[in-house]
Amino acid sequence: MAMWIQAQQLQGEALHQMQALYGQHFPIEVRHYLAQWIECQLWDSVELDNPAEEAKAKRLLENLVGELQKKAQLQGGEDGFLLKIKLGHYANQIKSTYDRCPLELVRCIKHILHSEQRLVQEATDSSAGILGVQAMDSLSQRHQQINQSFEELRLATQETENELRKLQHSQEYFIIQYQENLRIQAQLSSLSSLPQAERTQRETTLQSKRTTVDAWLTREASTLQKYRLDLSEQHQKTLSLLRKQQTLILEEELIQWKRRQQLAGNGGPHEGGLDVLQSWCEKLADLIWQNRQQIRRCEHLTKQLPLPGPMEELLSKLNADITDIISALVTSTFIIEKQPPQVLKTQTKFAATVRLLVGGKLNVHMNPPQVKAVIVSEQQAKALLKNESTHSESSGEILNNNCVMEYQQATGTLSAHFRSMSLKRIKRSDRRGAESVTEEKFTVLFESQFSVGGNELVFHVKTLSLPVVVIVHGSQDNNATATVLWDNAFAELGRVPFIVPDKVLWPQLCDTLDTKYKAEMHSGRGLSEDNMVFLAQKAFTNSSNNPEDSRNMTISWAQFNRESLPGRNFTFWQWFDGVVELMKKHLKPHWNDGAILGFVNKQQAQDMLLSKPNGTFLLRFSDSEIGGITIAWVAENPNKPGERLVWNLLPYTTKDFSIRSLADRISDLNHLLFLYPDRPKDEVFAKYYTPPLCKCQQHRSRFTTPNPEPSGGAPTFMDQTASPSVSLPNNFGVFPSMSDTILDPDGDFDLDDTMDVARHVEELLRRPMANQWSSQQS
Repeated sequence: MAMWIQAQQLQGEALHQMQALYGQHFPIEVRHYLAQWIECQLWDSVELDNPAEEAKAKRLLENLVGELQKKAQLQGGEDGFLLKIKLGHYANQIKSTYDRCPLELVRCIKHILHSEQRLVQEATDSSAGILGVQAMDSLSQRHQQINQSFEELRLATQETENELRKLQHSQEYFIIQYQENLRIQAQLSSLSSLPQAERTQRETTLQSKRTTVDAWLTREASTLQKYRLDLSEQHQKTLSLLRKQQTLILEEELIQWKRRQQLAGNGGPHEGGLDVLQSWCEKLADLIWQNRQQIRRCEHLTKQLPLPGPMEELLSKLNADITDIISALVTSTFIIEKQPPQVLKTQTKFAATVRLLVGGKLNVHMNPPQVKAVIVSEQQAKALLKNESTHSESSGEILNNNCVMEYQQATGTLSAHFRSMSLKRIKRSDRRGAESVTEEKFTVLFESQFSVGGNELVFHVKTLSLPVVVIVHGSQDNNATATVLWDNAFAELGRVPFIVPDKVLWPQLCDTLDTKYKAEMHSGRGLSEDNMVFLAQKAFTNSSNNPEDSRNMTISWAQFNRESLPGRNFTFWQWFDGVVELMKKHLKPHWNDGAILGFVNKQQAQDMLLSKPNGTFLLRFSDSEIGGITIAWVAENPNKPGERLVWNLLPYTTKDFSIRSLADRISDLNHLLFLYPDRPKDEVFAKYYTPPLCKCQQHRSRFTTPNPEPSGGAPTFMDQTASPSVSLPNNFGVFPSMSDTILDPDGDFDLDDTMDVARHVEELLRRPMANQWSSQQS
């Protein structure tokens, strides 16, 4: 009750929002008079998406109705009379509204209580209160609107059912009276054999009775015709409401679910909510079928007793409309619950799940349908959606591509689980211009045939998967992922398959990259504004350090993953994806700890480090190598006392971290003291060090330093040497200078060219320390 007391003290917009939570579906008076009881119930313990919880919800509904009735009985006196009637009315209203769907009552009350709590919390916090005025829970509002519309439809359907029964009873009585009229006529015809006096008397009586019956029949025929027309009009209104509700659910809610499913392919939030959609679709199916049966009964009554008027045409139109509505529902609710992988490698097992959201309600499972999967090209998908192709041509061969739909009684779902499909071969089309095989899109087509109402209606249904890119080798995965990422992010609703814009605004791409990055890191720490500036400078050669300058810039698909970056042999996406793969496989904990700056170029690293004490270091992604990360640190120039330089290690890659972790490599480098800006390295990395007993075979690192000599000679290659300002431990070997031919464009050593030297270093370090040092002295 404490929550309700606080809720009553809300002011202004917050008060309006609180009042908007209530209505015919749940009157505010019920909340007021049962406040303490409502707040004491365990509403959150009911799992709304679990049908097995319906019994628990039913008990809560019965207890709520009982509490209302009890409260009504306690009202006495003149002042309590109206309240007693009102509370009794609310008890009956809630019971009739939620008796068939008690989980909806729980959903409604949970939403009300959570919304009240939020509004009260926002009101106590002024900044949150301002935010609360602007942001109402729109999702819950939509759900509330849908549930209210279902209640209207239920009441309208119940009303037409009642009117239909009245019509049927009236027509049955009309037929009885009509038969009575025929009997009178037969009696009049048989009077000719009677004596004149008796015949005249009987004839007068029968004619009087016949006149009365004829008048009644004439009047009643007019009444029946009006009943039929009124009922037809009511059905038209109900069908209009059904269409509106179905449009809201199928063309907004279901489409939005599909859009969330597509964005989930880029790492967005999991689509979820399918069980709620199924419950709505099943309610639609139930109401549509009830109305269809009513219309058919009207047709039967009309044929049973033909009357002059337009009823046959009206009923024929209603029947066609209701059939169209149920057809749209069945064909639209055949959906892909689990998409096949969007980068599909041939000869590799993959899975998918399709589901019919109204299968259980329409008893489709009584004759379990079979679903077939085929892979089709972009052009074939276009033809299918335009109905230019009635048969399913295939662009490849999928093994294990037939599956029978199974009905799960516990969940009420009708699904087909393709668990072991494999793409045996693919037929590619002629590519356009610079398009590569990893830009060619296909889709998996799932099709089946359902019968409804004992083969009364038969539907041929099809649904297309999200676009897939077919590859034959793992080396193509990177570019194929780029195609999928761009399509998922920028595909428009209702597009022609599989058109996407060639250019998008840079902030749109940034949002996509941020979503992808956070998903791979399993962390809320995504890409900062500074990171976005760095990426803009990499994507656009003329980009500045001001983030505002890139907000209105556009990036094309070619700039994203077709054209190489200036001076490099890889694209923007290939570089970014290399970073993601490296982080995902080896450095995720360090990114989530904030230990890796990453998106910093060499000049920025130098400017940042030169303002810090010697031994300060940072981790940045290599500009010259895909999936590389380097350590930059500041130290004294050994050849020029008083001069400080920033040194850079040769980039580490996945191969290096498969041998030895980043934390252990940093631990080995004694001249690295503080992680930028000023954190002692052991404070950051010690929890990731390998225990000492496991450090029997340490693989040593390589780095390059700027040549301290003014002659500008070649850099010196060292193995884990300390910086010039730190004494050199005996167990580190120093190697002579090497030529410039092993430098990469970034000024670091090329990894492949130094492999022989690296192996020599590792062999040397495996020797006993004494022998190693003596060999160096010699």
